[in-house]
Amino acid sequence: MSMKKIAFKTLGCRLNQYETDTLISQFNQGGYQIVDYSEEADVYVVNTCTVTNSSDQKSRNTINQASKQHDQALMVVTGCMVNNKKDSLGKNPRISYLVDNERKSSIYNIIDSHFKGELIDPELLEKNVFNFPLGEETSHTRSLIKIQDGCNNFCTFCIIPFVRGRAISRPVADILQNARELIQLGYKELVITGVNIGRYEYESTKFEDLVEQMLALPGDFRIRISSIEPEGFGEKLFSLLNHPKLAPQLHICLQAGSEKTLLKMRRMYTARGFKEMVDAIRQRRADVNLTTDIIVGFPGESDEDFQETLDFVQEARFSHVHTFKFSIRDGTRAARMDEQVPEKVKTSRSEQVRLLAEANKRQFRSSLIGKTQRLIIEKEGPQLSMGTGEHLIPVKLKGRFPKNSWQLVRITGIENSNDPALWGEAIDSAD
Repeated sequence: MSMKKIAFKTLGCRLNQYETDTLISQFNQGGYQIVDYSEEADVYVVNTCTVTNSSDQKSRNTINQASKQHDQALMVVTGCMVNNKKDSLGKNPRISYLVDNERKSSIYNIIDSHFKGELIDPELLEKNVFNFPLGEETSHTRSLIKIQDGCNNFCTFCIIPFVRGRAISRPVADILQNARELIQLGYKELVITGVNIGRYEYESTKFEDLVEQMLALPGDFRIRISSIEPEGFGEKLFSLLNHPKLAPQLHICLQAGSEKTLLKMRRMYTARGFKEMVDAIRQRRADVNLTTDIIVGFPGESDEDFQETLDFVQEARFSHVHTFKFSIRDGTRAARMDEQVPEKVKTSRSEQVRLLAEANKRQFRSSLIGKTQRLIIEKEGPQLSMGTGEHLIPVKLKGRFPKNSWQLVRITGIENSNDPALWGEAIDSAD
């Protein structure tokens, strides 16, 4: 069989990106040529997202893009939209295979068997959300480690428990072995990911215990915690933020600063409790970079409720806010709630959060001027290189520095933009 070309497109969360990366590695090792999604290919794989109506539309557009331009290619659609909209997707005659999240790790076998003349029905395959191969060669300089999948919370606005299933945790030994192998391959940063990672629990090991065990592994690397719900962790994790191998950056999902709105969302915490947690974190590590998610325009959200959210964002000094306009998802309780907020109001509130978050971002990043950062170089150029510091902030520095190497820099300035990178000056080799 001649070398086949395969292209991937990933939408949505870091968990989707992790799963795509491992598939890319598997196809690369299997003798396939990985090409850009805009190029001519024999196979197109779309890893979809369905968290909002906008996500559904983006997924459909991505599928249609390849379908129209490359009508003879094999089209494989996977991800959360398959779990949520399988019947409607099944009406698209251009889609060759629909693969749900539980069988996503089998995509290589499905496609490879297809080109060898064997047609496999994905629904007849065994379900396994952790059976992904080691991502030896990916499109990124850091590697993600999936520790958990699914969620049991059933927030009133969220469809994730329906498309990802109930919470399940990966065995500790498998995670630690995965981490050891990635460190040996030369990855400098490992990102812990999953759907609700704070609720990780395998036998007697909880999330904080797992992080502690990963930090104890030998090697020169750092651990970064991906998006996390404000539950399942506490003082032990706060103390670990001072560990030299743990990145002092947390993305903790708030969603709203109004007690009334949080209650209607059926979140598992209060605004007051969240604020106490923020204060406790900053007592342990004053320079921690805290970011969050906010939903604006939740049903019944009044001007007063929204102002409470704005006040919270300001008081907590979140340096970045991923803002979502509430989107009705069929099958969720919020879709049946009264007092739906007009789209125009949602747009206005989203803009207010954005402006406040940009001011917070500039203030936090400016506070790092004069301090040192240990970068992982991600872009190597003849006159300009760029890396990511421990606070997950891009830093530019003059000169050529090898990609995927450590470099210690002193922060010297900040760009004048809405999403400003920092400028740094190399101190010495950090390897």
